[in-house]
Amino acid sequence: MHLRRIFAYLSLVLALGLSGCAKENTAGALKRDSFTKNLVPRTWEGKGWNFAVELNDLQVSMKIDPASGEIVETPSLKGRYRITNTSKGLMEVETVTLEYMDERARPLAFKSGEKIAKVPLFLQALKPGDTCEGPLDVAMPRAAVEKLRKIDVNLAYVLAPLRQETLTAPQKVE
Repeated sequence: MHLRRIFAYLSLVLALGLSGCAKENTAGALKRDSFTKNLVPRTWEGKGWNFAVELNDLQVSMKIDPASGEIVETPSLKGRYRITNTSKGLMEVETVTLEYMDERARPLAFKSGEKIAKVPLFLQALKPGDTCEGPLDVAMPRAAVEKLRKIDVNLAYVLAPLRQETLTAPQKVE
């Protein structure tokens, strides 16, 4: 009889312990839904004095808390880029950065706590007519999901003489 009481007590403790753990895990877990939205237009081409830039398959990827509807992680802009040297000389691409703008051409800044990432620094020499291309996966401010109207593509390159140009791509998230 004493053995039955011990077994019943251990079973009760084990059952309560497991049910308590299950409640902790479901309450502590943050559910997030991933969403992808297209930029309009999804493809953009622009020309500078010495180069041409193409952005293709532009999409915004984000994670949203289904309970509040708020974006819980820094969104990212994904797609592909292509840079073509249209000059008559050798062009060395130093950096490419993207700046997100609202309808009044004001920059949309990253807020505290958002991950800031830009197109990675790369050094690539392009002969006249040559192109470099690759995937685009950069962070964008949460504010840009609602207020984005254009993206400034800043390209710094070395060409006699050193020059930097900015092109603007009209965009919005739909």
